[in-house]
Amino acid sequence: MQPSDISHSPVPPTLTEDGFLGDRLRILQPEKGFRAGIDSVFLAAAVPCRAGENVFEAGIGPGVAALCLLARTPDVAVTGVEVATRYVMICEENAKRNGVADRLRVIHADVRDALRRDQLGIPAPGSFAHAMVNPPFFDEARSTPSPHLLKSQAHAFGPDDLELWVKLLHAMLANRGSLTIMHRADALGQLLGSMQNRFGDIRIAPLFPRLGSVASRILVQGIKGSKAPLQILPGIVLHDDGNGFTPAAEAVLRDGAAFPLR
Repeated sequence: MQPSDISHSPVPPTLTEDGFLGDRLRILQPEKGFRAGIDSVFLAAAVPCRAGENVFEAGIGPGVAALCLLARTPDVAVTGVEVATRYVMICEENAKRNGVADRLRVIHADVRDALRRDQLGIPAPGSFAHAMVNPPFFDEARSTPSPHLLKSQAHAFGPDDLELWVKLLHAMLANRGSLTIMHRADALGQLLGSMQNRFGDIRIAPLFPRLGSVASRILVQGIKGSKAPLQILPGIVLHDDGNGFTPAAEAVLRDGAAFPLR
C-alpha cells in the first residue's frame, strides 16, 4: 500500500487522523478515550502470516493492528470482533480510507459472547491460521475507571476475562495456528497460565523502554497443539538516549518491518 492509495476525506468532529507506518496509513481515532499506538504496530509486526492466510483479532478497536498487518502482508484477510459500536464504525471507515475494506471484516460482538458464533456470524472454530490480541491492560478491581466510556471499556478487565479471551482465540485457530499477544510485562504469569495446555512453542519477547530499564510490555506467541518448550527472546529496546526511537524500533514503526518471534 502506498500513501497515494489513502482517502483524504474530511476528518469527522471528535476524531483525529493519525499517521502510522511512515504515513502509509492514515487512521481515525477518538480524540478522547482509548487510542492505539506503538503496541498495536508491534503486535501486527509479530504475527507470522503469509499471503493467502486469514487472521482473527479480538477487540479490534479502531483497527490499527489489523491495518498495519494488511499493509505489511498482501492478500491476507482479517476478521475482528469489537463490542463498542463506535469503534466498529471507525474501524470500517478506516478500512475504506486505506483501501482494504475487501480484506477487513468487523463483527459487532462482545468477546465474552463470541463463541456463540451462530448468532453473531463468526466463522466456525478452527477457521483461522493466526490470531492476535492486545487485551485490556487494567484489572477492573485494581484500577480507577476512565471518565471516557470507550476508554473505560477498553481497559476494564475482570479476573476471568484473560482466560476467556485465550480460550476463544484457541478455539478459532486451526491446529498449528499461531496466537500473538501484546500485554503488560507484569501480566506474564497470568497469561502463561491461560495458555497452558492450549499452546506450546511459546516465545516471549520483552519490549524495553530504554537500555537498562525493565520491560514494560511483552509480546507472547504460542502455537496451538505444539509441545515444544518455551523460549525467552532478547526482545527490543524502543528508545535511545535522546528519547528518539532506536533504529530497530524505527524499522518496525516507520518502515513496516516485521518483528519475527520465530
